Amino acid sequence: MKESNVGEWGKMNVGQMVWHCQVPLKVAIKNKPTTKTGNIFVKLFFKKSLYNEKPWRKNLPTSSFARATEEKDFEKERIILRKLVSDFYQLKDRTEWNPHPLFGVFTHDQWGAMQYKHLDHHLGQFGV
Repeated sequence: MKESNVGEWGKMNVGQMVWHCQVPLKVAIKNKPTTKTGNIFVKLFFKKSLYNEKPWRKNLPTSSFARATEEKDFEKERIILRKLVSDFYQLKDRTEWNPHPLFGVFTHDQWGAMQYKHLDHHLGQFGV
């Protein structure tokens, strides 16, 4: 991936996308307890699409906390993302996962599939 990569869809540039991809990894790695229960509609109709085998469609809405609204330093964000991917991989033996703040409980395999799908979706967006 290079700073010159251009998205095939969406509004983010490549630096913003790399920053955006850090957000769900940080949620998983920190594994903080939450009192939020999320929206039942989101859980019923969208949750399974996070980890099933169907590709995500283009131009899905982004949660406000994960929306990149400022320019991002591509190289700095790329280094952070690579470390987060490595840190997440180191959790491959974690057995206890707190519920996701928006989507609730995921199994160990669902956490992994969700991270893979999110990265694959956005790397594909930028031709990587």
